[in-house]
Amino acid sequence: MTTSERERIGITGMEEGEIDAFLSSQGVGVLGLPADGVPYLVPLSFGFDGEDAIYFTFVGGTDSRKRELGDRADRAGFLVYKASTPYTWQSVVLSGPIASVPESEVPDLGDVMGNAWYPDAFDVAVSDDGISVYRLEIETKNGLKQTGLPPRFEA
Repeated sequence: MTTSERERIGITGMEEGEIDAFLSSQGVGVLGLPADGVPYLVPLSFGFDGEDAIYFTFVGGTDSRKRELGDRADRAGFLVYKASTPYTWQSVVLSGPIASVPESEVPDLGDVMGNAWYPDAFDVAVSDDGISVYRLEIETKNGLKQTGLPPRFEA
């Protein structure tokens, strides 16, 4: 779909400041890691540093598929979206290099991870298996939004 076709139905691109504000206000997204055949997709809690990186946690033992793929991957994609109504939504796609964060740096990420959303089961899983923190350095970020009815429906 071209930009003019999107605009005709009320979908517009997001400016960098809008994307950053959106990422700062959200706490969960979908990580896409390269895998054989099709990407491995997994929902994850995340924190945004306000500039050029997002951080997320992998919970589980050393035989975790997402940990294996995350350690093997050079690059990854990440999707963050919010859909309040069929005509009110935002979607941001990020991509860049992914790497494990050294344990010595994890305590410094408290503020960055402040907006991350965690399910109740997270506390139990952390006490059972521990966590690893990963960073995705944002090289590309693109956002789209629709903020109301398409122009043809407006009075």
